[in-house]
This record gives sequence, C-alpha cells and structure tokens, in this order.
Amino acid sequence: MRWKFPAGALLALAFLIPAAPAVAHIESPGLNEACQAVERKAYKDIRELFTIDLDTAPEQEVRVLAAQILSAANADSLPILPGAIQEALKGTEEELRAFLKTNVQAAWSTALRITVVRTLTDAGPNVEAAAQTVLREAAVDSYLAYLNDGLYAARELDCTSQPTPTPTSQPTPSATPSASTTAAPTPTASASPGAPGGEGGEGGGLPVTGAGTATVAGIGSVLLLLGGAGYLMGRRRRSRFVA
Repeated sequence: MRWKFPAGALLALAFLIPAAPAVAHIESPGLNEACQAVERKAYKDIRELFTIDLDTAPEQEVRVLAAQILSAANADSLPILPGAIQEALKGTEEELRAFLKTNVQAAWSTALRITVVRTLTDAGPNVEAAAQTVLREAAVDSYLAYLNDGLYAARELDCTSQPTPTPTSQPTPSATPSASTTAAPTPTASASPGAPGGEGGEGGGLPVTGAGTATVAGIGSVLLLLGGAGYLMGRRRRSRFVA
C-alpha cells in the first residue's frame, strides 16, 4: 500500500526541520558571462542532509529528507534530480528508502555534470580549460568546487585578459576645405563709369557722356572754325598773286 502524505504538509515539515546545521557566510561577488559583478550562486552539498539512518528512521523522517533534497535541487535549478525525487515520493516507503540510499546521489552527480557543461556556453579560454578538467575527473566534489569557486576564478582571469575598449575618437574638423566642398565664388567689382572699355567696346566699359562729351565737342567746333578761316585767307592771297 502506497504511503499517502499531503505534498504541502511534507514541504512544511522540510522547512520546519533543519536540513543540517550550517554557518551562514556572505560570498564575495563574482563575475557573470558579461564580466559584470553578480552574487555568487552557492550549490548545496546534499550529502550534508543525510543526518538520519535510512534503515531505522521513521517513514516520516525519510520523506522529510526527500523533501529537503527536492527543495535544495530546485533552489540550485538542477536538472533531472527534482523530477527523480518527485517520482520517488510517489512510491512506497521501501521504494523511497532504496532511492535515497542508492539512486539519489547518482542523479545528483548527473545533474551537477550537466550544470558544469552549461557553463561552457560563450566561455572564455580559462573557463573552458577549468570545466574540461573537472569533466574529466567526473567527481561530485570536483563539480561542486568548480561551480562554487573555480568557475568564478577562471571567469575573472578571462575578463581581466580582455582588451579594454577605447572610445572612438571623433574626427577633428580640418581648417582647409575638402575637395568636395564647393568654394563660394568671389564677386568681381564692376567697372567704374569713367573707366575705358577697350577696343570694340569690350571689357565692360561704359560710354563717356556728360560734361566730358561737351568739352570734346567745343574743342572740335573751334578747330573747325580756325580751319575754315585759314582756308579763306589762303584763297585771298592766291587770288592777289595771280592778278
């Protein structure tokens, strides 16, 4: 006959009965995959929870022990182990005792190994080397030492060896205009009204008008009068000489 016990009451007993005396301590912060400071995750050694004799302990204590292991596995986000414990809790007293004595630590070791493998995602060279060493050893103590300390030490080395990003310098504006810059045309001064324009009127000069034109016309009239008078005087002299 299967042993019936409410799951809520079982979990309540798991918290009411201390799992194992332990001294609380504050871990120094570690680094995550992005080299940012985070709180370290401390993985529980479930062997410390085995404080009863599985052969002689009452069934209630056996089930409380299973509930405590389940709580620790869920807190550590371990794969495989929580499901295996839940299945064992559904069985008889003898099946649960047998699971806790022979199978729970094997499932726990597999769960820790998978967790170590997960740390290889986007890992640096030091983390990868440390993880591969632990996986070759294939021991629970090595898994725990790596997950609680070795991972953070290796990650710190990887983060320290990364080059420090330098800020991108902004280009300094050049004093000389670039080839693509269109220079503004320099306006040319217009010719003054009195400036000569050159031959054929080229050169943009303006015609001479006003007082200058009247002076030239007056001088020309005088010259014409003088020339006419000289012509008349010459004819008179010539006529007298012939007569």
